[in-house]
Amino acid sequence: MRIHLIAVGHRRVGWEQDGYREYARRMPPALALTLHEIAPAKRTKGAPAGRSIDDEGRRLLAAVPDGARVVALDERGTSWTTLALARRIESWMHDGRALALLIGGADGLAPACIEAAEHRWSLSPLTLPHGLARIVVAEQLYRASTIHRGHPYHRE
Repeated sequence: MRIHLIAVGHRRVGWEQDGYREYARRMPPALALTLHEIAPAKRTKGAPAGRSIDDEGRRLLAAVPDGARVVALDERGTSWTTLALARRIESWMHDGRALALLIGGADGLAPACIEAAEHRWSLSPLTLPHGLARIVVAEQLYRASTIHRGHPYHRE
């Protein structure tokens, strides 16, 4: 199953890029993780934030592969334990669809992205910087993959 992390933002600082790359590199070939960066919408003084969110949302959804399962990273979503994530991924692997994880920009995800999502996943009730969220997602996917393979990486 191909996993696509589709995120608004670019020009991440070195430690953010390094952290994400480290966990993406560790993913097994059966769960290859690819990052797709979407440039933030240009914000002009006095323009409503909704216009920028909608523009970013259109571009996020355009980057979703055809037929992919969409999961929105949303603070109002459901928190999953690592074990629950591992079980979901194992289940999802059987239907042959790609997985697209959406991370919005500074103003959040467009309503269209939320509506397109089959699931809404909250990483934490805390506000995380976008670069750190990418690392947390990649690390949790890696950790879930090790559980799936029976590796002793995770302790219950």
